[in-house]
Amino acid sequence: MTADTTTWSEVVEDPVFEMRMRFAQRDDGVSLVEVWADPGGGVSVAHFHPKMEERFEVLEGEVTFTADKEEVVTRPGDPPVVVKPGMHHTFRNTGSTEAHVMTEADPGDPDLQEFLTRAAALARRGAYNRHGIPKSPGHLLEAAEFAERYRESTVLTGPAFPPPGLQPLLLGPLARLHRWRVKRAAR
Repeated sequence: MTADTTTWSEVVEDPVFEMRMRFAQRDDGVSLVEVWADPGGGVSVAHFHPKMEERFEVLEGEVTFTADKEEVVTRPGDPPVVVKPGMHHTFRNTGSTEAHVMTEADPGDPDLQEFLTRAAALARRGAYNRHGIPKSPGHLLEAAEFAERYRESTVLTGPAFPPPGLQPLLLGPLARLHRWRVKRAAR
C-alpha cells in the first residue's frame, strides 16, 4: 500500500480509543487513514460501511481485527485485512507496543475523515466511553445526531446503538431534538 501523495492532514488524537490518526486522499480517489494505536487501543465500537471497502495493513505491532465475528491477528508482513462493504468490524492493538496501521478506503469518502475527526473531538470532550456509550442524556442526543449524520457512510452497531434497521426511526427524532437544543442554546 503505497501512497502517491504527500499531503497528509494534521494528526488527530482520540483519547478514548487510545489512538492517533492522520488522513490523505490518493490521486486515484482512495482515502488513506494512517493510525497509531497504543496497546489495547483501537476502534472497539462495531460498525460497517455500506459502500466502502477497507484494507488494513499492519506496519508495526500486532493488531486483532474482528470482521463479521471472525478474529484475525495480523503483524507486519501479513497480507492486508480486507473488510468488504456491509461487514461489521472492529480492531484493537493486542500487542505490547504501539501498533502502526495503514488503511485504504475505496471508494474514497470525505465523510470518513470528518466522521473520525468529529468522533475524536467527542472523545476529547468526554462524551462517551470505550464502548461508545454516551455519558449523559445530552451526550446521548449528541451521539444520535452524530450517528444519523454519517449513516450513509458509517453505520454504528455497537452496544450503544439500536439495530441498523431501527436507527432511522429512533436516531432521527433524537438528532432533531439535539439540533433544536443547540439552536435554542445559541439564542
